[in-house]
Amino acid sequence: MVKALLLGWTMLAFSIPHTGLADAAEADVDKLAAPDGPVILKIDGEVTAANVEEEAHFDREMLGALPQHAFTTGTPWTEGASHYRGPLMRTLLEHVGAEGNTINVAALNGYEAEIPIEDFYDYDVILALERDGQAIPIREYGPLWVLYPFDHDEALLSERMRFRAVWQVMHINVR
Repeated sequence: MVKALLLGWTMLAFSIPHTGLADAAEADVDKLAAPDGPVILKIDGEVTAANVEEEAHFDREMLGALPQHAFTTGTPWTEGASHYRGPLMRTLLEHVGAEGNTINVAALNGYEAEIPIEDFYDYDVILALERDGQAIPIREYGPLWVLYPFDHDEALLSERMRFRAVWQVMHINVR
């Protein structure tokens, strides 16, 4: 990528190397495989990768095949700290070629939350697949949970941020 900078009356041109993230996401656009197992997540809206019409459908194995991130944190809804694991939300959104500024996350129980995508670059938010090495049962906030590392930053303990930690996730719409 070539950028131009005007300094006084002199224009300088310089090249900025790519980080590879956008290129990797673009390379995966046409290669999103179809799920083999039961679909546990659907992503639609402003995405460039799809495997069922204009939606990206994921089974557990597909989500587990993405690079995983883990942290230990307590939550306002659980006792003590637990170890959570799953793909970073930014990685998942890059994988489907998300082009929006916000997502709407819908849960099995009808709860919905709007989350600015910048949250996923400001914090290491994961789509938790596991708690303490086990799949998360529906009755315990699973199978998927948009989870912030609450113990890592006091700013995450606000009510506004807690409302963004959606459990029992089934659908994400990129806007």
